[in-house]
Amino acid sequence: MRKNILITGASSGLGEGMAREFAALGRNLALCARRTERLDALKAELLQKHPGLTISVRALDVNDHAQVFSVFDAFAQELGGLDRIIVNAGVGQGKRIGTGHFATNVQTAQTNFVAALAQCEAAVGILRKQGQGHLVTISSMSAMRGLPKHLTAYAATKAGLATLTEGIRAELLGTRIKVTTIYPGYIHTELNAGAKNLPFAVDSEKGSRALVKAIEREPAKAYVPGWPWAAVGFLLRNLPLRLVARMS
Repeated sequence: MRKNILITGASSGLGEGMAREFAALGRNLALCARRTERLDALKAELLQKHPGLTISVRALDVNDHAQVFSVFDAFAQELGGLDRIIVNAGVGQGKRIGTGHFATNVQTAQTNFVAALAQCEAAVGILRKQGQGHLVTISSMSAMRGLPKHLTAYAATKAGLATLTEGIRAELLGTRIKVTTIYPGYIHTELNAGAKNLPFAVDSEKGSRALVKAIEREPAKAYVPGWPWAAVGFLLRNLPLRLVARMS
């Protein structure tokens, strides 16, 4: 059993939801995000519901790469090791390419890919020293293909993260370190609160429960929820680009 679990971006959305689900399973948690007041509130809530757990919270801006390494190492020392590290922190913003919004798109690239690389570096360093553990990255169904409009940069960052994760998995084959890529479909969170059309969307509680169930299996990759997103993933990968663009 993966007893000590680190989750980045745990102050809201999928990170917060996964923290609740893992706490219900009796796991100790290392939670980090920029908004420490929300982490403190979440910690108090979880300890009230699940007394006896160890829940540690720390401030972390994942774009501060040195801080990523120091926070991960501090969590590992405090909890006596980390059994699972979930690279979840990210942003959902993006603008059409070539419309004068480079600053927005580069911020998305830095947070969703470069900062994720820093988290993976820090995580795998810890897991190598331990000789065991589980690295999980939260990609997106958008990673299946290049997408138009405001999704172009976002989809590219999530595809990059998925490829990075697969490379880490290839590197660690034959070791006691497991590596999983999660491709969530539409799950209602603060990140997409303003979106008007989210086909097959599920609420945050159901989505978080499905995420944790998939992570617990420790597969190489998982589409969440499995139905209909495994089928949607197949279509996205194989349909002509013109049709994929219309679907987007």
